[in-house]
Amino acid sequence: MNAADQPSRHADVKPTIVLVHGAFADASSWNGVIGRLQQQGYTVIAPANPLRGVAADSAYTASLLSQIDGPVLLAGHSYGGAVISNAAASAPNVVGLVFVAAFAPDDGETLGDVENDSKDSVLNAALVQYAYPAGPDGQTAVEFAINPALLREAFAADLPQEVTALMAATQRPVAAAAFSDVSGPPAWRKLPSWAVVATGDKAAGADVVRSQAQRAGADIIEVEGSHVIMISQPQVVADHSLKAARAVTGSPP
Repeated sequence: MNAADQPSRHADVKPTIVLVHGAFADASSWNGVIGRLQQQGYTVIAPANPLRGVAADSAYTASLLSQIDGPVLLAGHSYGGAVISNAAASAPNVVGLVFVAAFAPDDGETLGDVENDSKDSVLNAALVQYAYPAGPDGQTAVEFAINPALLREAFAADLPQEVTALMAATQRPVAAAAFSDVSGPPAWRKLPSWAVVATGDKAAGADVVRSQAQRAGADIIEVEGSHVIMISQPQVVADHSLKAARAVTGSPP
């Protein structure tokens, strides 16, 4: 649904802005954006995304959304885009979506299949595999992290070396289910969407992010930068999020 087709409602009510981080990261990746949104008077929540798979993480996020009073503008970075696409489908108080260097999968798609089609992404070659406990009887499941030696190139090439070294040390692995879980009916089919495409995105892949944002009918801006554009250029991301928040201001229908 095109953002321009969605009328604003009740201009005196500001939505709560919920920011969902992506794989290999935590909620602090939004810090530069959060401060700027708070300065404009918005309530912001940046929850910890469990990173255990699209189904589990979407259910977790939907539970949070159900406990927020009033309208919500829901934003996702990277893998977080898949989470918000699914979570908002069952959250009637979400009034808009913002995709920041993010996936916007359609019904029946997996992120693994989507990534295989990217010519811009180098992420698969940078991943290392680990096992984690997945049951009471010694069962294990697979999760992935980024090889620290390759993190800057694949994930955050526009940040200083000392910053990416810290990111490599503190990264949070993501379960393989994030790439294999089948996405459900996406909320972007019924909600207005906005998107930030980082033209130097080698993780999700600028080509994939762009094509999925176009398919969603999003209001798109393209910015020169890496996959972690909300860290390297927080003002740009905050400004586009504010544009979205002002467009959807008001109570949900």
